[in-house]
Amino acid sequence: MAPCAVRPILRLKGRVTFAGDKSIAHRAAILGALSAGVTRIENFPSNKDCLATLSCLKRLGVKINRDGASVKIYGRGLFGLKKPAGALFAAESGTTLRLLMGVLAGQPFTSKLAAARSLSRRPMRRVTLPLRKMGAVIRCKKRLPDLKEEYPPVAVTGASLRPITYRMPVASAQVKSAILLAGLYAKGETAVIEPFPTRDHTERMMRLFGARLKINKKRIIISGRRNLVSPAKFYVPGDISSAAFFIVAASVIPDSRIFVRNASLNPSRMGIIRTLKRMGAKINIKYQISPAKLSQGRRDPASYEYSGREKGISGEPIGEIEIRSSRLKGVTVKKKDIPSLIDELPVLMVAACFAGGKSVFEGVEELRVKETDRIRSMTENLKKMGADIRTLKAKGSEKIVIRGVTQLKGAEVKSFGDHRTAMSMAVAGLAAKGLTRIDDISCISKSFPGFLSILNTIKA
Repeated sequence: MAPCAVRPILRLKGRVTFAGDKSIAHRAAILGALSAGVTRIENFPSNKDCLATLSCLKRLGVKINRDGASVKIYGRGLFGLKKPAGALFAAESGTTLRLLMGVLAGQPFTSKLAAARSLSRRPMRRVTLPLRKMGAVIRCKKRLPDLKEEYPPVAVTGASLRPITYRMPVASAQVKSAILLAGLYAKGETAVIEPFPTRDHTERMMRLFGARLKINKKRIIISGRRNLVSPAKFYVPGDISSAAFFIVAASVIPDSRIFVRNASLNPSRMGIIRTLKRMGAKINIKYQISPAKLSQGRRDPASYEYSGREKGISGEPIGEIEIRSSRLKGVTVKKKDIPSLIDELPVLMVAACFAGGKSVFEGVEELRVKETDRIRSMTENLKKMGADIRTLKAKGSEKIVIRGVTQLKGAEVKSFGDHRTAMSMAVAGLAAKGLTRIDDISCISKSFPGFLSILNTIKA
């Protein structure tokens, strides 16, 4: 247990740079392992989730050298992975587990993926169903009362996969990515149809590594059995999900002004920025690498200078974000927009508490099956601090309604063992009146071990 006392502050001031984006880093490591050549990944984050991916890849026979934020992946090609001696441990990383399920579906051996306590309670049928359609043999654990759902541990027996066209019932970048990775091993074209757009890091990166991938509106098509080639260098831009906590804090704490440098500005991850701007937040973006520049070239690479150092390669827009304190107003966020800000919803709920009027977040039921039930964790905590918040269910969908209040007050709150709940409540405590105590923040290391140290550098 690592309790934390959070006191209100006068303002936030300064410039910050965040460790590499977690979603991008996972994918860079996996595709580097499946490609020919050596991939040097710079600004690789040291959070537990990304380290779990590196650990699993090592056990699959991939040579990896790590020196701080620099990681070298010695690729083994699509069919060069080795049968692991024991179970691959994904810890609490859902991205590690689900994406590797797609890779392992195409391997000529059986492997087992194990998970830590929280991840062992998260649903996997959304991934196992399409992979079975492609020919993989997968065994999972069942739990009462719903014996149709499946949970880790997961045993995957790979096969000579067949291509499928799969219309996803739930918008999920992890599910999409697992299918596309499996599609690399299928003979022919595998297509994924999304109900709503989700983060597109996998698509951008596959092109960068030489995959033949086409996008036609909501349909993403990957051609299988095509060898991948490493781009040699890859820079991971700063994590926008980590930056979100500071962006919201600077927006709601008076007299604040911060600059977030080298941030990922991927359009499919900018839901947090678009929503805050609609709420009246004063946010200015300066692109260092423009989206137009990224579209140039046959394989969609972009060569650029980053942080004054040598040239790197990335398929992602990157830049600086300036945030100043502002008076926020309530907005309605539609279900179709939720995938672009699903990880940032907890801290957006905090922002809504300080906004004038009513905010509505529609179609948020996916929050129930994250590391914890984030609807429950955030609602219980914010109510303790005086928030006016309620949830409504209708026709299988769920929405959160928040009416802004004059002031939140400090209280005894819980992290529920969830990193995003813990950091969101820290932001609420910084802007509240009085002392806020969080029972345990050790879970923050899952995604953002440097959270408190960065915060201390810009508190005024």
